[in-house]
Amino acid sequence: MDQSIIFVIDDDVQVLRAITRDLKNKYRQDYRVLSTSSAKEALDSLLELKNKGESVAMFISDQRMPEMEGVDFLSQAMQFYDDAKKVLLTAYSDTDAAIKAINEVKLDYYLTKPWDPPEEKLYPVINDLLEDWQNNFHPDFKGIKLAGYQFSPKSHEIKEFLSGNLIPYQWLDANSEDGEQLLQLNNVEAKDLPVIFFEDGTMLLSPHIIDVAKRIGLNPEVKNEIYDVVVIGAGPAGLAASVYGSSEGLKTLLIERKAPGGQAGTSSRIENYLGFPTGLSGADLTRRAISQSVRFGTDFLSPQSVKGIEVQDNYKKIILNDGKEIMTKAIVITTGVDYRQLTTPGIEKFTGAGIYYGAATTEAAACKGKAIYIVGGGNSAGQAAMYLSKFAKLVNILIRKDSLSYTMSSYLIDQINGVNNIAICVCREVIEAKGNKRLEQLTIKNIANGEVYTEDAAALYIFIGAKPFTDWLDIEIIKNDKGFIETGRDLQHYDEFKKIWKLERDPYLLETSCTGVFAAGDVRAGAMNRVASAVGEGSMAISFVHKYLAEI
Repeated sequence: MDQSIIFVIDDDVQVLRAITRDLKNKYRQDYRVLSTSSAKEALDSLLELKNKGESVAMFISDQRMPEMEGVDFLSQAMQFYDDAKKVLLTAYSDTDAAIKAINEVKLDYYLTKPWDPPEEKLYPVINDLLEDWQNNFHPDFKGIKLAGYQFSPKSHEIKEFLSGNLIPYQWLDANSEDGEQLLQLNNVEAKDLPVIFFEDGTMLLSPHIIDVAKRIGLNPEVKNEIYDVVVIGAGPAGLAASVYGSSEGLKTLLIERKAPGGQAGTSSRIENYLGFPTGLSGADLTRRAISQSVRFGTDFLSPQSVKGIEVQDNYKKIILNDGKEIMTKAIVITTGVDYRQLTTPGIEKFTGAGIYYGAATTEAAACKGKAIYIVGGGNSAGQAAMYLSKFAKLVNILIRKDSLSYTMSSYLIDQINGVNNIAICVCREVIEAKGNKRLEQLTIKNIANGEVYTEDAAALYIFIGAKPFTDWLDIEIIKNDKGFIETGRDLQHYDEFKKIWKLERDPYLLETSCTGVFAAGDVRAGAMNRVASAVGEGSMAISFVHKYLAEI
């Protein structure tokens, strides 16, 4: 357990050594005793301690010091730790100053030198003060802190990245008391937000995601190696492929452009996945899969985007967005799908500032006690509604059809019907989003009767289907008219397939029109949009990779 600090300052080295010794003898089991002979040095260290999330239980400061008087030091220390107990070490001649300081700096006690024996003159006083401090103490968060404005798209992007990569962090709104104090202490201006504070006390102002990734220990750098198989996309299919690839002895690399888990990773509850009768969150499933994959030896590259694939003899060259190249013998494409964009006026303007694609569970707390809206009637929308209903005053589900039964599983409809603060608004569509710097209102149309009305809205979550993430593919890989990758026997229906495919054998079940390049999960034409099927396809793709590698 982290120990809180007792901070001692005295310019007389002998006195400092003596009181530090006595304090450590008594309190070292429960507190960390820090000491310095320089008041300025002590003040300089307080900012670092505050940024780290360290807690200071008590300051014990000498009154007469050459750099500054003890009362002045305690006054400045209050800016960092106002709740810490403050004790002044004084000679008999300084008692007037100590008494005056009781009102000026809320001094808790003054000790006259010498304090021998400590069992009578020191420890009883310190014990009482520490007990009182503990009764009101609330430990500060130890770890990454992210400070910014609640309705900032860049703040939302970093929050989603950290939570998607299962990195614990504390969100501090710049307008909150704690957030404002931390920003003022570090002289951070509004133009530099958001700012991220790391556990070592350092910070990054308005950082890029790639810089955050490097600092939190992710590996966005490319190793100069040739892989047996590279998996592009770390959704359920990609995670399964990486687990089976590495566990079966293949040198495997997994590349993810955002955060692992894909759309399933943002799901608040997956209830129909085999083996989990009470359900599990997408984040939990992702955490388990990443741990399993890395344990088997998978190299994980994130965040990194692939912009192209080239074929060189029996090798494939993967070209990243930053121009770096990776050589591999086989590829499994598991890039999944992106949320389809809503083109209604005002939506783009407030995306990330009250309007979100997907569950965006990182923003749920901001909905507390407010009315929010969800557009879409699929299972993802239903799961989001159930989760957000724990925070919002009212969750309105807007659907164009007259019932959820067309697109949502019956078990989920039954759950929604049992929640009092979820309203199903049939035959509705959003025709405009309004607000100042964030979403404030939605203009909604009743399709059945043409009525148009405006409602206050704290947030809008959009689930209107998805499109495959395949625009980056410039290699000769056949896609259907919706952009999904065709594989296996279905390739025979395309005239260009005969011009591309030059092997005597037919493509394997999950093989694309490019030999040695496979597709699995939602990105594949004809795939079932279920987590279980994606995991199955990702696993099965590795068996075909083995067959392909045996040929070359």
